[in-house]
Amino acid sequence: MNANPAKLALLGLIAACIASPAPALAQTDPFAEKVEALKASLAASQAALRQYEWIETTVISVKGDEKSREQNRCYYGAEGGVQKVPLTEPEPEKKAHGLRGRIVERKKEELSDYMLEAVAMVKSYVPPSEAQVQAAMDAGRVSMDILEPGKRVRLNIRGYAKPGDTLGVEMDMANNRLLGLSVKTYLEKPDDTVSLEANLGSLADGTTYTAATTLVAPAKNLKVTVENSGYRKTGS
Repeated sequence: MNANPAKLALLGLIAACIASPAPALAQTDPFAEKVEALKASLAASQAALRQYEWIETTVISVKGDEKSREQNRCYYGAEGGVQKVPLTEPEPEKKAHGLRGRIVERKKEELSDYMLEAVAMVKSYVPPSEAQVQAAMDAGRVSMDILEPGKRVRLNIRGYAKPGDTLGVEMDMANNRLLGLSVKTYLEKPDDTVSLEANLGSLADGTTYTAATTLVAPAKNLKVTVENSGYRKTGS
């Protein structure tokens, strides 16, 4: 008995479907989405900030005593880097005499070097670099914590600037806006621990900027705060 050609064709189609598994449905990776959103937010804010100038105030304290305060007018130059115009005069240096004076001066120089390194460290983490975030992602050094379901997450970026450090980036889940930064790192050696916290603000046009950064180095009883204020469009 001859089989119906249409029936044979249908059976062949069914067999082919069984033999070839259907393609998996595309899955959205919320973790990868957040990393991409972070990079996009960093790029957008840095681009927008090029239209602004602002006042940067850096205060360095040791054992609770203020050692220096410096203010600069900041803006982006034609070559793309931040230009700084000093607004404060450097304080006159007091020289001590004799052996005790030389010891005091040497300790001051060592502390001064340490303070300069601490200030430079703030700049190496704030604002985060898109390229360094992507490099950590490619190397599998990024994880995500849900701080408030549906509201806040934190991306943990390990080995961001040096081996053993961690940069935490808190984000709003609804609009991917950056809420804050936290860093666990070290200065001269791994046991010379340093913590850093950055609070972010938002300008009238929605541009995100670093409002205040605080670095604490317990080994030297050192605290560095950097505040950015007075934002206005350049030329206005």
